[in-house]
Parts: sequence; C-alpha cells; structure tokens
Amino acid sequence: MKMIEKGVCAAKGFKANGVHCGIRKNKSKKDLSLIYSEVRARSAAVYTTNLVKGAPLIVTKDHLADNMAQAIICNSGNANTCNTDGIEMADKVCRLTADELKLEKEDVLVASTGVIGLPLSIEPFEQGIPGLVAGLGDYSDRAAEAIMTTDTRPKEVAVSFDIDGIECRIGGIAKGSGMIEPNMATLLVFLTTDCAISTDLLQKALSNVTEKTFNMVSVDGDTSTNDMAIIMANGMAGNKEIDKEGPAFDSFVKALYKVNLDLAKMVAADGEGASKLIECKVAGALTEADAKLAAKAVINSPLVKTMIFGSDANFGRVLCALGYSGVKLDPERIDLSFKSKAGQVEVCKAGYGLDFSEDLAKAVLSEDEIGIDINLNQGQAEAVAWGCDLTYDYVKINGDYRT
Repeated sequence: MKMIEKGVCAAKGFKANGVHCGIRKNKSKKDLSLIYSEVRARSAAVYTTNLVKGAPLIVTKDHLADNMAQAIICNSGNANTCNTDGIEMADKVCRLTADELKLEKEDVLVASTGVIGLPLSIEPFEQGIPGLVAGLGDYSDRAAEAIMTTDTRPKEVAVSFDIDGIECRIGGIAKGSGMIEPNMATLLVFLTTDCAISTDLLQKALSNVTEKTFNMVSVDGDTSTNDMAIIMANGMAGNKEIDKEGPAFDSFVKALYKVNLDLAKMVAADGEGASKLIECKVAGALTEADAKLAAKAVINSPLVKTMIFGSDANFGRVLCALGYSGVKLDPERIDLSFKSKAGQVEVCKAGYGLDFSEDLAKAVLSEDEIGIDINLNQGQAEAVAWGCDLTYDYVKINGDYRT
C-alpha cells in the first residue's frame, strides 16, 4: 500500500468538481460539490444516530435502497434540516443533477452541511449544477473545498494497494470542524474506490472501519443532524470481485482504514479554533468497549482540553475523566504519560503522581500534536481516540456561526 494523490479522483472512473453557486454569501467560497462515477457503483453508507436528521440524509438513505449510486452532490452553507420542504428540496437537487448527468434520480445521493433551520432555495442549484457538471475532472481538491464550513483547510487522502496483482485505489474527502462527536457520523465523508467488492462486504468494511476511526473522533461532544459517510465502489480496477472474507478482503479493509484514519485525524486537528491535535491511547482495559469509553472520556473533557491548550501538565484532570467515564477500573493501577515531538514525560504511576520535570512537561505539551498514553493495567484491550484542545476561538466561532 502506498499514499497517492488526487483524493476521490484517484480511483479509475471517478471525476469531481466544486463551484460557488450562491448558497453562501461569500463569492470566494465554493459551496457546491459533485463526485461522479462513469458507471453505476456498489455503494454503502453509515449515518448519524441523532434522532433529528437532515432531509438530505433521509433522501440518500432512500436512494441507497438498492445499494447502487453513480453521483454524490453536496452543498455547504445550509444544512437543509428542520425545513418544512426539506425533503422536497433534496429531491429536486437530485433531479436537477440526474438530468444534467443523464442518470436516474435514484442514482444520485445528496448531502448538505451548514446552518440548521435556514430555508434553502432551489435557484442556486439551478444556476450552479450545469457548470458543476460541465467542469467535472480530476478536481478532488475543488470538491473537498466546496463541502467546507468552518474548516480551515480541505481534507483529502488516497492510497493504492494490490488485490491478486491488480492495482486498486481508494480515495476520500471529508469535512468536519465543529459539532463533532461521531456515532456515525458527525461529519461528511465521501469515499471512492475502483476495487470490485460485494455490497455486503463493502458495508461491513465501512461499518467496522468507521468504529475505529471516525467514531473515535470528538471535537466538542455534539452529534450532528446531517452527516454521513458514503463509499462508492465501481469495480473499474478489474480485480476479481471480493465476495468472501480472506486475504483480499483484509487488504481492502487495511487500505480503507488508512484513508479513514488519516481523514479522521485531519478532522480532529482542524477542530473549530483548535491549535493542537490530541491522541489518547488507552491500554490494559478489561474490554475494548471499556478502552473506547475511557479514551473518549479523556478527549471530551473540557478540563483536559483546556489543560492541553495551556500546556499545563495538570494530569489529575485526566484521572478525573477516567473516574467518571463509567469504565471498570482500579485507580491505583493507572499509569499515565504525555508525549510529543519534544519527548515524553511520565506523570503518574499506579494512580499516584510522580516527581517530574515541569519544564520538560511544558515543552512536551507545547507541541501541536500531543499524545496521552494511559495504561489501566487490568486487561489486554486497547483503543485510540482523537480530539483537540479547547481555545478561545471555539467560543468566538460558534458565538456568531449564523452570521
């Protein structure tokens, strides 16, 4: 497996584009994105668990009833959620896109992100879709830019890997900066692959990998209403279809994991107002569920997040988060250390604080990527979660999000 370029356009037969169509007031910001496959593709998705769901999600789920799709259209700036005509609008967007691409409406999936409860007009789509389609090409970067809201940078990844000597590729783009607590999903993720794989195994791979990547990310603990992860597999690589578990399926899962892991870490690092990425590793738990719960409790703690922002090794906040996490643990077995490019400092052993260098701790926590390593010393299970620090800018961004 190797890293390659072109994001969602890396896989054979996929094109993309992104334009400004007028949904967002700022004309310099793209707000309409399209991903297109030259042939119908087997498709799978995972969706937000929030009971309040955006209209695009409902329409997409309906269109994926046959597990096939050929295009994904997404707008930013307006979530099309809690609108009385939301489903009608999402359906119209699919119809306009399908007509321009000469597809069946049901082969178009739709997504939206932005302000909730804001009426959405069809006019920007009518004006923007023809040019969006006409400009389709190797423009994964444009598509990634057009789905951004408060993100500060586009997020795209691609890898190549071999299946029985045939080169296959997986690429993806994602958006996510705030309202991030995936269950899945609390961000938008669009994935493409030219690998031939059965629908059941495609869904299984996406669901399983999501649990260990996107569902282990949190920026602010808020689960969104709209977002989802979708993968389209058009089979154009020419490999023998993966229709059972085994080495070929394992290779596919490994490649998908790499793409999703990189995107997940990009989302965490680009959290609203964030200045530091936090990676929390929990080992020695009794069960994987406990390990996940402990790791998420730590990265979600406002006091831990502000501690990281201030580069202050106040490790008691980590122990506090573990203590209320609901995980079965013995406080007198917990080992804890912080690490970064500046080094590593052990701050707690068997539940009690150590005599450590405050200067080293300050240097370690002043880097832009911080590791929190925890060993519960009770079992063999482990998990990793990713988050970010909590800064003044998070409040500023969300205090005037609608404006």
